[in-house]
Amino acid sequence: MAKGNHKRVRGKPQAHSLLEHYQPIDGVVDEMVDASGNPRPVWKHFVEALDDLGAEKLGQRFARADQYLRDAGVYYRVYDKAGANEREWPLAHIPLLIEDSEWQAVSAGLVQRAELFEEIVADIHGPNRLIEKGILPAGLIAASPEYLRPVVGTRPAGGHFLHFCAFELGRGPDGRWWVLGDRTQAPSGAGFALENRVATTRALSDIYGEMHVHRLAGFFRRFRDALIGMAKESDGRVAILTPGPLNETYYEHAYIARYLGIMLLEGEDLTVSGGRLMVRTVSGLMPISVLWRRLDAAFADPLELRPDSQIGTPGLVEAIRQGTVSTVNALGSGLMETRALLAFLPKIARELWGEELLLPSVATWWCGQETERAHVLANIDRMVVGPALSTRLAFEDDGQTKLGSALSVGERAELVARIERGGEAFVGQEAVTLSTTPVYVGGWLEPRPASLRVYLARTPEGWTVMPGGFARVGLSLDPTAIAMQRGGQAADVWVVSDRPVERETLLPQESDSFNRTRPGSLPSRAAENLTWLGRYIERSEDTVRILRAYHVRLAETSDPDMPLLADIRDYLEPFGIDVETAIPPGLIGTLDSAVYSAGQIRDRFSPDGWLALKDLSKTIHQFATTVAPGDDATRAMTVILRKLAGFSGLLHENMYRFAGWRFLEIGRRLERGIQIASTLARLTSSKAPDGALDMMLEIGDSVMTHRRQYPVQAGRRTVIDLLALDPLNPRSILFQLERLKAEIGLLPATGGEGHMSAAAKEILQLNTSIAIKEPADMTVKALNDLAGEIGGLYSSLAKAYFG
Repeated sequence: MAKGNHKRVRGKPQAHSLLEHYQPIDGVVDEMVDASGNPRPVWKHFVEALDDLGAEKLGQRFARADQYLRDAGVYYRVYDKAGANEREWPLAHIPLLIEDSEWQAVSAGLVQRAELFEEIVADIHGPNRLIEKGILPAGLIAASPEYLRPVVGTRPAGGHFLHFCAFELGRGPDGRWWVLGDRTQAPSGAGFALENRVATTRALSDIYGEMHVHRLAGFFRRFRDALIGMAKESDGRVAILTPGPLNETYYEHAYIARYLGIMLLEGEDLTVSGGRLMVRTVSGLMPISVLWRRLDAAFADPLELRPDSQIGTPGLVEAIRQGTVSTVNALGSGLMETRALLAFLPKIARELWGEELLLPSVATWWCGQETERAHVLANIDRMVVGPALSTRLAFEDDGQTKLGSALSVGERAELVARIERGGEAFVGQEAVTLSTTPVYVGGWLEPRPASLRVYLARTPEGWTVMPGGFARVGLSLDPTAIAMQRGGQAADVWVVSDRPVERETLLPQESDSFNRTRPGSLPSRAAENLTWLGRYIERSEDTVRILRAYHVRLAETSDPDMPLLADIRDYLEPFGIDVETAIPPGLIGTLDSAVYSAGQIRDRFSPDGWLALKDLSKTIHQFATTVAPGDDATRAMTVILRKLAGFSGLLHENMYRFAGWRFLEIGRRLERGIQIASTLARLTSSKAPDGALDMMLEIGDSVMTHRRQYPVQAGRRTVIDLLALDPLNPRSILFQLERLKAEIGLLPATGGEGHMSAAAKEILQLNTSIAIKEPADMTVKALNDLAGEIGGLYSSLAKAYFG
C-alpha cells in the first residue's frame, strides 16, 4: 500500500493521490509499485503526471479516448449464447509501462524463440530428425489437427515458414517474464495495438510527449516493406486473406489492410489458374505472390484440407507446392501453438543449439510419458490440467481446462482416472499467478492481473520486435477474466527509454524510390459491394424525399385519404414502404443494406466515411421509435436527408478516382435513373391526382430550377423536360445516362483491346436514344420501359465484372 496521504508531486502539495488506496496483492508482483508501495522508477513520472491532472480531468480525458474508439468504429466480435455480437473495444486507459533495458532482454528471448520455432517447423515438415531422435513424440505430432499432411515436404517459396509471430507473456511471482503461449497460426491483435496507442495518446498526449516512448510505426513499415520484397515477380501482389466480416477480429484485418495499403481479400476473391494464385479483379485475373493469411490453415483449401470450409480457396495448397505464392505464415505452422509442445522446447533448444531458452515457458508436463504423468498426478492440486492438443491459453479455454485446487473430491477422482486411462490427451501446467497492473476505476487506481502479447516480424535483416504490443487486463482479480471473450480489457504498452527515441512513421524517407500502385487491381467482390452501396444510398435518398413530400402534405391536410396521399401510399407499397409508419421498416432495411455492403469493404473506407454512415444508421434507428407521422416525420426526413448528403459528399469529395469510385458512382447513377423514371411515370400520368406535378418537382429537388427555367405553371411537358431530358440538371434521367456513359467507358476493357464492352454499348445506345427524345415522346410506358432498361445495365456490368 502506498505510504502517506500527502506527497509532493512536481513541487505541488497534493491532498490526494491515485495511489492513496492502491492495494497490491500479497505474493504477486505489481507492475507499478514495489513491495513498499512506492512507484517503480519507470512509473514515477507517469503517476505524478496523473496526480497533477486529478480525477475530474482524467475522467474527461479517458472519455475522449473512448469517444475516439466509438467514432472510429473499433469493435471486437463476442460469441456467446445469444450469438455473435459486436462489442465496443474495451480499452483499459492506463498503459502498461516497461523499461527499455528490460524490453531488450525480453526481445532477445523472443527472437531466440522465433528462430527455434522456425527450425522446429522446418524439421517437422522436412527431415523429421527431432522425431527420429526421440526428442519429439511421433504420436503427439501425428495426432495434432494442425499437422497438415498435404503440405508435409513442401518448402515455402520464400524459404521461411514463419514471418509474423506473437507470444503471450506473463510475469511470475519471481519477477521474471514467462511465455504462456505461442501464436504462429494467424496472430491477431497487432491492429488493435495500434488503435490502443492512438486512443491512449489522445487521452494522455502531454504525458506521452514528455516520456521517451518507442513508436510503433517503424515496426509496421519494416514488415510492410518485407512483404512487398517477398513479391519477387514484377506482376506479383501482396494481399491479406480474411475469413470475412463475421470473424471476431475482422475490424483489425480491415484496419491493417488500410494502414499498410494492402488488398484485403476473402477466399471467394481468389482462384488458382495454371498453378498460380489469382485474384478476381475488374481487369481480369491477376497474380498474388504473397498472402498474409488471417484464417486458420485448415480452412484455407477445401479441396485438400477441410472439405466443409466455405471461406477457403480450392487449389491453394497446389499453388503453394508449385512455389508460386508465399503464405504468411506457412500452412502447418500453427502446430507450434500446441500446448503440449511447451514441455519439449527446453530439450529441443539444447539439442539444436546447446543453449537454454532465454525466456522460459510456463512449466508444462505432457502426460503421455510415464514419469511426467506420475508427476502431474502427484501434484494435481498445484496444476492446471487441460487438453494436450489445445492451441488456446489456459485462461482462454472453453471449460476443458481444470484448476486442480478448485475441483471437488469427485471431480478430482474423475480427472485422475481419465489421465490414467489416456494420459497422452492431457498436459499439466503450473498454475500461473500473473502480475498485476493498474486500472482506473471510479477515480482511483486498482490492481488487476495482466498478460502481455508481443509481436515479431521477419525482415531481410532478421526478426524485428514491436516495441510494445498490448496487454490483456482483467476486469476483476480472477486471472481467467483477462480473455477478451470473457470481458477482459486491452491496454497500450509503453516501452520507455531514458533518452529521446526516433520518431518513426509509416512514410518512406525522401531519398527512397517509389512506385505508384498499379491501377485496375480492384477485386470483383469489392466492386460489386461498392456498386450496391451506391445503389442503396441513392435508393434511401429517393425514398426519404418521397416520404418527406408525403408527410408535408399530411401535416397540412385534415384528410389523410386525399387522392394524392392515397396514390403515394399505393405507389410505395410494392417496395415494402408502409407510410403509416413514420420511419418505415423498408427504409431502415435499405439503409441497413448500405451499411452491410460498406462493412464488406471496410478497408476501402476512411474513418470519416464510416463514421458518417454509422451516424446515419444510428439516427434513423433512433427516429424509428420516436417520430410520429406528419410534421414530426417531415423534420426527421430533413435530418436524414442532410446526413445522407453529408455521407455522399464525403465520398464524392475525398475518394480517389480509381475503379472503386467509378463503381460507386455507377451504382448511384443507375439507381437515381431508375427511381426518377419510375416516379415520373407515376406522377406525370394523366391519371395522377391534383398536385402530383408539384410533388414530383419537390421529390426531384428541382422546384427553384423549374421556376427559373419555365416562367409558367408546372405542366407535364415542362416537368418531363426538366427531370427527364435536361442534360444540365443533376436530377434528370439524361444527366444520369451521360454520367453512366462516361464512367462505364472508363472501366477496364473486357471485350479485348479496342472493343467496347457490352455494358458500354448498351449505355451508348440508351443515352443516344433518350438525348433525341421530346417531352411528348416520354409516355408513361416509355418511362417505365426506360427504368427497366437502366436496371438492365446492371446485369451487363455484373456479367462483365462481378462474375
